[in-house]
Amino acid sequence: MKRHVILLLVFIFFVVPKSISGTNEEYEVVSKLPKESIVLYAKKMNDGLYRDFKLDFKGETYFRPFWINVTNPTYAPKIFYQDINEDGKKELIITLTKGYGSGVRDEEVYVYSYTNGLIDVVVDNPLAIINKNVKTKLTPEKAEITLVDKGFIVDTKSIESTHLFEVIGFGSVIDYEVINNNLMVRVSVQITPAVFVGDIVITYEYRDKMYQAKAIEFITDINKNPFYGPVKH
Repeated sequence: MKRHVILLLVFIFFVVPKSISGTNEEYEVVSKLPKESIVLYAKKMNDGLYRDFKLDFKGETYFRPFWINVTNPTYAPKIFYQDINEDGKKELIITLTKGYGSGVRDEEVYVYSYTNGLIDVVVDNPLAIINKNVKTKLTPEKAEITLVDKGFIVDTKSIESTHLFEVIGFGSVIDYEVINNNLMVRVSVQITPAVFVGDIVITYEYRDKMYQAKAIEFITDINKNPFYGPVKH
């Protein structure tokens, strides 16, 4: 009897065709670069997030089960395939939006080089870069932002002092872009729940096997901020 059961199980496992379409149909395209044969898939969940990502990169498939992105198409994942470290080879850059709202945009970035497969390259956290390189002070009279040896002052006298934060806040908006073949990130600078006084803009460079800050700017003029208006990829 046991032998018959075993034979039946073997028959089912090897002979009965398996339907893989059910799994594949759960995935949907969330972003793509058709000319580069790069397509990003994910599963849409009831919590308003895409999860369980699958990346088709030039005929190779990679799974990223722990990635998340909001399902709002305005904040769909962005894919870039450009040479951002000047080595003559293109890198794959993918940005994901984990959350958004009024005055909020929370993005993360993944960068890959390619050598017999995609290789994850570390990108220094922008908040860690700011913590190391930016000094701030906030009073009812002014907000002070100092980058290395360059200081900026923003008048706060017109703002009700009870609305001011205790310290200047960073990170309600973290927005990554590739601009003119440079990986860049914009981090908001905030002094009240509703008042932003500018952005810290960081330009990355590849150094010591990771992407680190090459330049850090504090920009208050929207017309001088490369993240506003038509972005030149």
